[in-house]
Amino acid sequence: MEHDIAGDPISGCKWTRKTTQKIAQQLKRAGIHVSANTVGKLLKKMNFSLRVNLKTLESGLSKPPDPRERDLQFRYIRSQIRDYKDKGMPVISVDTKSRELTGPFHQPGRKWGQDPIKVFDHDFPSDSQGIAIPYGIYDLCRKKGFVSVGTTRDTSEFAVDSIRTWWLQVGLTHYPNADRLLILADCGGSNGYRTRLWKRQLNVAFCNRFGLEVKVCHYPPGSSKWNPIEHRMFAYISNNWAAQPLYDYETVLKFIRTTKTSAGLKIRATLNTKHYKKGKKVSNLEMEQISLKRYTSRPNWNYSISPSKM
Repeated sequence: MEHDIAGDPISGCKWTRKTTQKIAQQLKRAGIHVSANTVGKLLKKMNFSLRVNLKTLESGLSKPPDPRERDLQFRYIRSQIRDYKDKGMPVISVDTKSRELTGPFHQPGRKWGQDPIKVFDHDFPSDSQGIAIPYGIYDLCRKKGFVSVGTTRDTSEFAVDSIRTWWLQVGLTHYPNADRLLILADCGGSNGYRTRLWKRQLNVAFCNRFGLEVKVCHYPPGSSKWNPIEHRMFAYISNNWAAQPLYDYETVLKFIRTTKTSAGLKIRATLNTKHYKKGKKVSNLEMEQISLKRYTSRPNWNYSISPSKM
């Protein structure tokens, strides 16, 4: 075992690449007859255990943010949420849930039933009726959710259209006197802090149309799981359709709309069949036309967009 062991020098956790069956076979050649189960019990006494990969290394970053910067950003976001709530202004957390294939495809999880549900043995997109891309908006003030299910691509246009639909169907009713909106978002994806089209669409399709100032606060890279929508809404949607194939768009919408919690979570859902194109570019001139204000503290992560002056 000596040359097949690795471990953490800090915690003392150890692991080996050998299986219990292989160890039992080697012990047998040494004259020690034990079963693989017995080997497993002995390994546990030696502080070994079965381990899975731990996703802690940040990828895609040439220079990961300083931990102190991350902490300051979390504190800043918390202070902004408190300030907007105290003034009766809306605060929403947004993100795109993983895309789903519609059709008799495997869904993780288990459910009670007398017979198993039969699904395809492979998830080939060519066998699907289409893709479902749920873009979610979670209202932190009211603790309610809204999901726009797209059918083509997850682009910045789709993201802003989803927020606009939420505002027209929900926001205007519950926040009739609002002149500001706070958006909490991840650092990447269709609503990433580097995405020009995201800022451009917020200005043109939202701020200018409704006369609202939008402030966006991004969570630091590698911190997307702290975005409230992840654990306050998306997790419950996944639990609701666990082990249930999403046969068509109506099934997707039904399971989203029937997702509820004892804490009062309710979710509205709508289907967006608009065709979105990838690769749209925003010129420097178009960026200059945006009423964009960056804050001196972490300006890439915190900025506000105001209606353009005509």
